[in-house]
Amino acid sequence: MRLFWSLLLTMLASLSLGGAARADDIDATQRSVVRVVTVAIVNGEVVGFGHGSGFAVAPNRIVTNAHVVGDAAEYPENVVIGIVPSEGTQSYPGRLLRIDRRRDLALVEIVRGSVPPASVFSGAVPQRETVYALGYPGNVDLATAQSANDYIRPQTPVASDGIVSSTSDIGGVGVLVHDADIARGNSGGPLIDRCGRVVGVNNAITRADEGDSPFSFAVSMRELAGFLQDAGQSFTSVSGPCVTMAEAAARDAAQASAARAASEAAAAEAAAANAERLEAARADAQTSRETFIAVALALFAAALLSGMATMMFSMQGKSRNQRAAMIAAGILLAGAVIVFLMRPDPRAVTLETLATTGAETAAGAANNIQPAIIGDLTCRVLRDQSRLTASAGSDAALTIDGNGCVNGRTQYADGADGRWTRTLVPTTDATIRRMSYDPANGRYVVEHWFMALTDMERARAQGGPQTRSGCSTEAATREAIAAREAALATMLSRAPNERIVHSCAVRRGAAATGAPP
Repeated sequence: MRLFWSLLLTMLASLSLGGAARADDIDATQRSVVRVVTVAIVNGEVVGFGHGSGFAVAPNRIVTNAHVVGDAAEYPENVVIGIVPSEGTQSYPGRLLRIDRRRDLALVEIVRGSVPPASVFSGAVPQRETVYALGYPGNVDLATAQSANDYIRPQTPVASDGIVSSTSDIGGVGVLVHDADIARGNSGGPLIDRCGRVVGVNNAITRADEGDSPFSFAVSMRELAGFLQDAGQSFTSVSGPCVTMAEAAARDAAQASAARAASEAAAAEAAAANAERLEAARADAQTSRETFIAVALALFAAALLSGMATMMFSMQGKSRNQRAAMIAAGILLAGAVIVFLMRPDPRAVTLETLATTGAETAAGAANNIQPAIIGDLTCRVLRDQSRLTASAGSDAALTIDGNGCVNGRTQYADGADGRWTRTLVPTTDATIRRMSYDPANGRYVVEHWFMALTDMERARAQGGPQTRSGCSTEAATREAIAAREAALATMLSRAPNERIVHSCAVRRGAAATGAPP
């Protein structure tokens, strides 16, 4: 047995794979698919070889069919199990943990190493739903394999598509009947939906004699969930409807268009209200102008009368009355000039001049300047704006201050758009996680990229360690974090595999903290 594994690992040591996988759902689940190899050894010699497919439900747990590893259960001293992942340069020994021959399911532990787990769909699978079968069909191997090494070399699984034809029970076991092409070797591989979620475990095909159309069978998720629960094995379960990337993009575009339309409508309404307000203000200014001119004319007329009285008193020799009339005429004339010059000009009335009045300034401050949403926050998932393929989507609790420090230990980078962002590149898991928060509207977004192994290694080299604990207000530190974020952004596809959108509000009973940005 040791001889076999030494030989296997030696053959794989010189192998390598390259090329970045496309960031789509099928590629993401392909990372979780493995070839399950069984080797019968007697007296140190290989006397039998078989293989099927499987997929990870946890980093070190593989689901396959019972009939794929049945010999290992019956002859544990002579049959070894090998797990060949879909990427990388190494295969791993496996150990049978549990087998259920009635359901045709088995659980195998990877003794060393790990594989990114797939998520399973716990909801009802509609008839005529598009599905994909992933695995290692033996007829493809016969056509392409050049040597035994090709059976133990990590390689991308074969994918075929079809629809769910019906659901049925066979011997009391729930199955999905579908028409995605599979062959011997696909046994134990996943049947997935358009979002890459496992909906069944392929285990059988019909014969296609005399022109009959072939059909395939997959053990249903009801049976798989029961099997894993009986085995005490946890797994990621998703129950929401499948929203493909194209559908999510169309939905997001529609929401953005609706938001723009609402913003434009609000702007048009505000413009109309401003125009009406401006027209009324100019009308008031015109009325005031006419009043000022009338007053100025009245004062001027009174000044003329006083002037005439001055001349009359002069002719009568009444010097005292003459002097009083002269002073009154001067005052009235000066008042007429001043009032005339102070007349309002309707053309000078603008929205800017209206906004400088005390009442308007106070109203503008109240209506246009929104405080930053920071402090102890409760963030609830907005499912109609999210795309969940591998996560259940849970609400979150955050504490964030005005400098972008989250939970007192992680410093987010300042973005040009006003958002704070931080990307985590784990050292073991093959999922890149980017969190962003917009303090202006309380929107917290978590995005996941399910990376191929080679792309993940490049991201680790580019992005450095996962994160440095602690927060900082130092410009150099924040600039370094921002530079790291920019470098990682160039390595990620525009559309993540998963986006979880939250709406955050200050937690009831908690006060907002920190200075506004």
